[in-house]
Amino acid sequence: MTAAKENQPIRVAALYKFARLDGYEALREPLAAFCRGRGIKGTLLLAHEGINGTVAGSEEAIAALIDHLQTIEGLAGIEVKYSAAADMPFHRMKVRLKREIVTMGVDNLDPATSAGTYVAPADWNALISDTDTLVIDTRNAYEVSIGTFKGAVDPKTASFREFPVWIEQHREELEGRKVAMFCTGGIRCEKATAYVKSLGFKNVFHLQGGILKYLEEVPAEESLWQGECFVFDERVSVSHGLAEGEAELCRACRHPLTAEDRLSAKYAVGVSCPHCFEARSDEDRARYAERHRQVELAQMRGSKRHIGS
Repeated sequence: MTAAKENQPIRVAALYKFARLDGYEALREPLAAFCRGRGIKGTLLLAHEGINGTVAGSEEAIAALIDHLQTIEGLAGIEVKYSAAADMPFHRMKVRLKREIVTMGVDNLDPATSAGTYVAPADWNALISDTDTLVIDTRNAYEVSIGTFKGAVDPKTASFREFPVWIEQHREELEGRKVAMFCTGGIRCEKATAYVKSLGFKNVFHLQGGILKYLEEVPAEESLWQGECFVFDERVSVSHGLAEGEAELCRACRHPLTAEDRLSAKYAVGVSCPHCFEARSDEDRARYAERHRQVELAQMRGSKRHIGS
């Protein structure tokens, strides 16, 4: 075993596939049992439009899961991005049934057949460096706050449901231009391109495999990525080569924090940060401080990581 595997023995798989899954409800319990029986933790979402999720486990367990998913009708060729973690980044295994695997709230979209043009990470720099290209970050504002591509537009959305509204408000800016969109793993931007194409725009592109695949494949010295990429697990962020980043979570509001954020006078570990300080009362902060004290006591006693920590 290599030193890297010894230091980061947990394999993390971010996966999705837009596909018509008739009878997806019947997949829930067998998938949950398959994962739990192999020590896999994380979340999988199932809907009529496909599957989405991030899970973690041993290399052998994750390989078995991906092989199993490939045998399900419609899921062959599932998109997967792998990374590594020193510790298990999830607390439990959940398989959930949803109306959408990524919630936009727009009916009659079929990304499996109507998404924009895939652009491989190796070709992404050329596309977004073209002055005729409008580059749009389809993630939410808190994710964008710790990193994005050079020159990308931040719609400043609080949820993906707000993205169609933003597009409607900025349609004139898209006219006559190439539109290049990206997200963490590829799923949101794939659905976003289907929506933009449904409005009549033709030159619509998205980053294949998302930011994660770009950071994995494009050398840091050639990269147009700035900062770190937020991920939805206890690692908080990753950087080039998918190495674990330096960002931390504010345990009061769950906003990712850069090193600069943590130098603010409004930052107190487990209590507040510059993003939530003004929105919280002294009573709130006192409550968070007591919760943080309890977490620290539990850790000193050798207990498992506190769920709210």
